[in-house]
Parts: sequence; structure tokens; C-alpha cells
Amino acid sequence: MNEKMRMSIIYTVLTIFGLGMIVPFIWMISTSLMTQAEFNKHESTFIPKETYYEWNHSSTNGEPTSKVAKQKVILVTQNATNSIIHTLDKEGKIVQEYLSVPSSEVKKITKIPSFHWDNYTKAFKKVPFATYFGNTLYVSFLSLIGVLITSMLAAYAFARMEFTGRDFFFYLFLSMMMVPEPIYLISSYVLLDKINWLDTYQALIIPWCVNIFTIFLFRQHFKSLPQELFDAAAIDGCSTFGMLWRIMIPLSKPIIATASIFSLIGSWNSFMWPLVMTNRPELRVLQVGLSYFNQEASTQTSLLMAASTFSIVPILILFFLAQKQIIASYAKAGLKD
Repeated sequence: MNEKMRMSIIYTVLTIFGLGMIVPFIWMISTSLMTQAEFNKHESTFIPKETYYEWNHSSTNGEPTSKVAKQKVILVTQNATNSIIHTLDKEGKIVQEYLSVPSSEVKKITKIPSFHWDNYTKAFKKVPFATYFGNTLYVSFLSLIGVLITSMLAAYAFARMEFTGRDFFFYLFLSMMMVPEPIYLISSYVLLDKINWLDTYQALIIPWCVNIFTIFLFRQHFKSLPQELFDAAAIDGCSTFGMLWRIMIPLSKPIIATASIFSLIGSWNSFMWPLVMTNRPELRVLQVGLSYFNQEASTQTSLLMAASTFSIVPILILFFLAQKQIIASYAKAGLKD
């Protein structure tokens, strides 16, 4: 097998798996643009369509075809001559019940595709999503500032400073990445209760101002920088903090961008911690608010998918815009010491 054929097979397999991964997102967006009635029929899987009956008033008033009144209706029964219908207003509420009209005036209408963008407006107004978005942005950006400060300082110490137990503490930090969140959730709750931080912004921000993975990412990048830069800076009288501020940070823009993206994604998707640590509705972040919306709109799948879509899209756009920096930083993180 030549190289060209081998690469073709690899890219074909990767494309198939990639398409398989985005199918749920396509289904989510498609469902968010359907009416609930169409979704309940389970006929439209990916292309939103709308099927309804329309009453044509032409024969009742003798008006020209161009001026015929058309009205959405619910068909109750129909035979060759007469149909029994419920007439509807613009909001879909029944105006007249069991109205007998000629069957020739009732037509079945099918629209493909039929996009109902108003589902997003309805979902956004059904619960205070503006408050949830505001809380999430506030918590995310303050946590990001804390993560960048603590990570750069800790990574600088682990990468460039000599002290007893440096490697031991670093690997101890890394081992904590294997501890799942539910393990320390109860102890964290007790601790925050004792310092009266439960149901406050401090509980959502302060514990997440340190991120072990970000420390690892910065430490690997700092170790890859040539020692000659620091030797020259020391000869010029640069202080320890000056080396971090004037040398390392300007050379770490891809890592800073990547750490920022991952911190924002983590805060944006955080669910278990804010659910346990806060109770007031005005402190709910996006994912917790989405969970409560799911309980309120459990029978309205189209609205639920609309809410899920506009909660996911911003972070997806942010990820795609920064994917080059993420790949570059991962390559640097994989360098050997």
C-alpha cells in the first residue's frame, strides 16, 4: 500500500468518526427549530418541517382568488363533502370549535424546511437566562484572572527555582488531577460552610482560582525556554519577578490563550459545584439554570434544545477561534524535560 492510499484511508476513517460526533449537535439544532407538534410526530429527524391544515374561505364570500382568506385550523373529521374543524388565531389558540365547512376548502399544507426561530426567544424569556449568562461571565472571568496569576507564579517556581521537595510537590499536584470532583465535594461543602461562603460568589470563584492542569501547561513551557535568556537577564540585574514579567510572560502568549480558553470552558460547563454550593436563583450559573429549565420545560423538547443550543454555541465559537493556539501549546507541553 502506497503512502497516498494509506493517508486516504486514514482521512476517510477520521471524517466518518468526525461526522458521527457532530450528528447529535445537528439533531439538537434541527429540533430547536421545529414546533413541538412536529417533534412529537417523530417524522422529521434532521430537516425541520411543519404540517398543518388550512381553511380557504373563497367559496363562502365569493372573493377573487388573490383575496382569499386563509386560516390555520385543526381537522377533527373529514369526509368527501364536509369537514369538521377548529379555527385557530395567530397564536395557535382555538377561536371556533366544530365548524362544518366544505372539504374542498380544507387543504393539508407541508412546509419543508420550516424554521421556527422564535423558539429561541421563547426559551430565553421562559426563565431568566440573561441573569444566568451574566453570572456565568462574571464567575468565568474572575476565575480566569485568578487561574492565570496562580498558575504563572506556581509554574515559574516549579520550572526555574530550586528548593527542597520541588519535584515531590509538583508530582503531588499532578496526582490530584486524578481525584474526581465528587470525592472532595462534601469536605469542600463543610469547609465553605464554616467560613460562611455558601451561597455566595466567593464559593463559585475562589476555590477555582487554582488549576493544576494550567500549572502543568505553564511549567512545561517555562522549562522549554533557553537558559541563556535568564543568564543574560541576571547579568543585567533583572530580579526574579522581573524575569517572569519581562521574559516569560511575553513569550507565553499561546499558552496564555490556551489556558484562558480551557478555564473559560471549565467555568462555562461547571454544574455540580455551583449546584451544591449555591441555592439562590439570582446566583445560578448557566448550566444550573439550564437544569432547572429542563424541569420546567420537560415536555417542550424544542424549547429545551433551543436553550441548549444558545448555551453551547458561544463556547464552541471561542474554541474554534483559538484552536491553533491550543494545538501549539499541547505540542510544547509534550516536550521532554
